[in-house]
Amino acid sequence: MPYRQAVARVGLGMHSARIGFALGIAALAATAWVNGQTTAGGTPQATPPPPPPPAATPPRPAPPTRDPNTPGFVAKKELPDGAVPPADAEGNFVIGPTHTPAPEMTAQDGVPQGTVYDFTMSSADSRMYPGIARDAGTFGTVDPSNPAKLIVTTSHPAPYTRRVAVYVPKQYVPGTVAPFIVGADGPDALLFTALDNLIAQKRVPVMVAISIGNGSGDAQGSQRGLEYDTMSGKYAEFVETEVLPLVEKQYNVKLARDPDARATMGCSSGGAAALIMAWYRPDLYHRVLSYSGTFVNQQWPSNPDTPGGAWEFHRTLIPKSPARPLRLWMHVSDRDLFNPNVMRDDMHDWVVANENMARALAARGYHYQYVFARNAGHCDRPTKQQTLPAALEWLWKDYKTR
Repeated sequence: MPYRQAVARVGLGMHSARIGFALGIAALAATAWVNGQTTAGGTPQATPPPPPPPAATPPRPAPPTRDPNTPGFVAKKELPDGAVPPADAEGNFVIGPTHTPAPEMTAQDGVPQGTVYDFTMSSADSRMYPGIARDAGTFGTVDPSNPAKLIVTTSHPAPYTRRVAVYVPKQYVPGTVAPFIVGADGPDALLFTALDNLIAQKRVPVMVAISIGNGSGDAQGSQRGLEYDTMSGKYAEFVETEVLPLVEKQYNVKLARDPDARATMGCSSGGAAALIMAWYRPDLYHRVLSYSGTFVNQQWPSNPDTPGGAWEFHRTLIPKSPARPLRLWMHVSDRDLFNPNVMRDDMHDWVVANENMARALAARGYHYQYVFARNAGHCDRPTKQQTLPAALEWLWKDYKTR
């Protein structure tokens, strides 16, 4: 049976203005144009040079293939090809090179299918995110006095719409309190299929999934970057105050307030956002699932409190803070991103960032599972199809209904 869709659309208006100009006769009499130069009173003036073009988005170089046993990396358990870590195991694991989709990633006969509701949100209705965008084809330039800071001059206010998909399992009883997971860069059909099967097998609780699209663009100067890479509780508060109330009102669900009954997940900057939400608002979220997490220096605008952006998680925040009540599942690939843009600050290596995360979490006694995937790339879809069911089961393994 196909998922039932319920769609609401919000349009955006466009405004135009008429522009006119006037040229005075006296000014015309005193000024003439000669060979592209302006002469006033007969004195030639040099034409000012055109402004330099904005920095273009650089091509993304091919990343190197990393060995999970590189000196300095965390020690890991190598699993047989095709295996994934068990749901009761913690620590560091190597999987691959084959990534066959788990059977739970395919709709199964006789398994109840949840309903997926779909709606859109407009920047015009957002109190917290009115919208920005970086001009297409541009990026930024490195601050000559600080290689860890990017100067972006082509970001400006801009409207956006975002799509939100809400998965309600067939087993949900209206009016009861439901655990839930919030996902970035939605909608995420893979997540919904996995939940159908895992809920039917009683491997995860009967939970709602809220898969939220980003506000467009990527990285510094974009709305997506502002939402996902900013080191603060703002995005979690946006979800709490602007998204979840709509979900409850429109789809007759009651979402849990207990942070132990709430999870976040995402890939790349969405993975960073998943941890940022829980780190800065542990009163709201305790469970984090990250693929190819962008635990690197990508925050913009820069913040002196966290000058390395999400790199600070493993450099200062986790090592120097009391352990928070968080449970984390993380993945990185052997061909994950490495210096994908113009910044050369030693804080743009995704593999090293996730290795550092595993080391920092272990040192502070966190409950975590870290998967290093051979023969895989950034946000690798085959790896996600192989690991997502077991990752979700691990993430919720200690959950107890209250």
